[in-house]
Amino acid sequence: MFFLFGMISFVTGLQDPFGVIVRAQFKATNAMSQLGNAANFIAYACMGLPAGMLLKRYGYKVTSLLAVGIGFTGVCITFLSGRLASFGVYLTGAFVSGFSMCMLNSIVNPMLNTIGGGGKRGNQLVQWGGSCNSLNATIVPVLVGYLIGEVTPKTQISDANPALYIAMAIFAFAFIVICFAHIPEPELEAARVRMERGEQRETMGKSIKETLRYRHLILGCVAVWLYVGLEVTLANVTNLYLTSGEIGVLPSVSGIIIGVYWFLMLCGRLLGGMFGNKISSRAMLIGVSSVCTALIVAGMLLGDNTTVLFPAIDKHTFLMIWQEIPSGAMCFVLCGICTSIMWGAIFNLSVQGLGEHTSIASGLFMMMVFGGGILPIVQSFVADKTDFIPSYIVPLIAILYILWYAIWGSKYHKQGENN
Repeated sequence: MFFLFGMISFVTGLQDPFGVIVRAQFKATNAMSQLGNAANFIAYACMGLPAGMLLKRYGYKVTSLLAVGIGFTGVCITFLSGRLASFGVYLTGAFVSGFSMCMLNSIVNPMLNTIGGGGKRGNQLVQWGGSCNSLNATIVPVLVGYLIGEVTPKTQISDANPALYIAMAIFAFAFIVICFAHIPEPELEAARVRMERGEQRETMGKSIKETLRYRHLILGCVAVWLYVGLEVTLANVTNLYLTSGEIGVLPSVSGIIIGVYWFLMLCGRLLGGMFGNKISSRAMLIGVSSVCTALIVAGMLLGDNTTVLFPAIDKHTFLMIWQEIPSGAMCFVLCGICTSIMWGAIFNLSVQGLGEHTSIASGLFMMMVFGGGILPIVQSFVADKTDFIPSYIVPLIAILYILWYAIWGSKYHKQGENN
């Protein structure tokens, strides 16, 4: 499950540095450069519920194999887009890859939560899995930024082919491993027991209806929609901001800087994994949401009025350099330590008390991940119309809702029960 968690971020993370390539190769606007990222995440809206249904009917192993096969196909289409220099084929590859990432997310989160028995231990395992996710997310922008080097009129998708080869190899290896791995199937076993007792299988429509009776799940779905959008847009738009003409940081250097954002997420998730069984999900979410709000506000106030020296690595010498960047950009990068544990905490709070409806809830949860494709476009559009700094009002609104959910919206509530 940890290995699959890492695969998700490797393929999803390709869309961030690819946005810089697309903007150069196809002379796209900031908003258009995020369409590949949007296609990747919108696939979640299409596949979230079907993924939950597949999981409930066929179990973790079959769904995992199908997800890996689809992921390999999506990366191959992206590779083909580089050979054809086609924006449409590139978007298709991102969309197909999104199907796979959605299915894998639907598998790893409930599986780790179930292995941990829910509660603090379940949250802890999801945080450890998130650490594997963040590790690959740290590597991808650095790798692709290095492959791009300096943006020129000749920059194109095929420049990043080595990263695509790695993704293909990861999927092929994962398929072989899963074929021989033993994966527990608790819900299939529960369904078998019910069948032996002569109980009828619950219809999917009834399962969904029962699942939607949990108000804290519905509010949690909104929270995760905003959270994924927040996480992605802070990285993607800050990358566009740093590589824009007014700032002029080289992609190879900005890739390192954005890599620090994902590295901070890795550090935060490692800490979440260490203390997740001691601190409640609600307390963790309130704490990081408050700090993230303060950092975004500080970043907007500081903007590019002042600058700071930020550590990076020179592409040619591989030695550490100090890159001058706006103080506001540094604040946005530091938000990575805050966005780190939000996913696991929101998921843990959203599925509390759901029992046998957890797999359907996971599918609904995955549908909401398409926020990662919408918020970057919204913020990039605002940036096109105004400027980069004012556009951070979009992630600010998102984090304020998440803070509200942590304090009030996450309290267990099922319609028809006395609470």
